[in-house]
Parts: sequence; C-alpha cells; structure tokens
Amino acid sequence: MIEQGPLLERLLAGDFICAVSDEAAFRHLQDESIREQIDAYLRPLNRRLATNTDGTVYFLAWLRLDEAAREQLSRQLGDTVGSLMPMLEWLQWVQEALGRDGLAGPGDVLKPADFSSRCEDHQGLRERLERLASDPFFGSQSDQLDAQLKQVFKRLKEHGYLQQPHADRQYYVVTGKIDYLIDLVRFIRDEENLPIEDQAPTQQSLL
Repeated sequence: MIEQGPLLERLLAGDFICAVSDEAAFRHLQDESIREQIDAYLRPLNRRLATNTDGTVYFLAWLRLDEAAREQLSRQLGDTVGSLMPMLEWLQWVQEALGRDGLAGPGDVLKPADFSSRCEDHQGLRERLERLASDPFFGSQSDQLDAQLKQVFKRLKEHGYLQQPHADRQYYVVTGKIDYLIDLVRFIRDEENLPIEDQAPTQQSLL
C-alpha cells in the first residue's frame, strides 16, 4: 500500500477526488483492484471508499455507524448543513445568470467576468449576489460587485467546489464535489426529513 500512501492521506484528510480535482487519481480509483486494496487498508479504521450516485467523485465514508462514528458524523453534518442553503442559492443564481436549463456540473467553466457583466445588466441578479456574498459562509464585507464575486469564488475554491487551473487566469472549473452536495441534499430531504422545503422553497426546483 506504500504506492497508495499519498492518495490515502488525501482521502483521510477529507479530500474529494474527481476528474477535475485530480484526473490521474480519479482514473486510479476507477480500477476495482485499487479500490479493494484501499478498502482493505481502511477497514481497521472503520472507513471505506465511497462514491456518489453517478460515480463522479470519490471520498471516504464510515464502514460501520457505531456510537463514535455517529457522533463524528453528526458534527460533520452540522457543519455541512450550515453551507447547504448558501450553496443551493449559489447554484440557482448561477443557473439563472447564465440562462441554463440545468445546474452547473463537473467540468463546467465559470468566469467571474461573465457574472459581473450580467449583474450590471440585471439589477435582480446584482441584489441577490449582494445577499449571497454577505452570507457568513461566503463572508464578503464589501459593497463592490467585483470584490463580492472575488470572495464568493475564493470561498468555493477553498471548499473544493471549484478548481482554478491557472492562478493568473480568472476562470474556474466546477468539481465533482458539487454532485456530492446535491446527493447529500436529496438524502437529507428524503431520508432525514429535515426542513429543507420550509427554509428554501425556491430551491426545490433544483432537486
């Protein structure tokens, strides 16, 4: 397992591996024998390799939900729930700003300049961005359009939802973690009966 060491370290640290974030590692994990080796190593740690419904992203999950695992999962879910509503609002905002029929997905290229020009032409989009950027998850304290967009994209990159292929070029690529987020929201809505509908009725069309 020595050759899998760096990849295991990333997974154990909470990384999400997809074709955008690391194409070579993603192809590696598509090999069933490699996945079996990794699962064998993880079994004593009560962890396992998991993927989302469409197989676009790999991450670690618990093997058995014992009491300790449930406590940690509950804390992780509590942290994640705080980002769900602003992320759903961002997805809807992107969809409307770009005039798309569907959500942004892995591999989609997003350019802050495109959103800037659309906000300048549509006051409603501009006002929604201002509310979105000021959400604690994004944390913008500026009233300037470009600064708000910069902060939103920065936070999405920090949380692994976007990848910036070149630091000196202002475009970003959506990662597979977006698919994981959507699957998580559907799970919470359908299985856990948390009040997603009550908090954000406009987001239901996204799911």
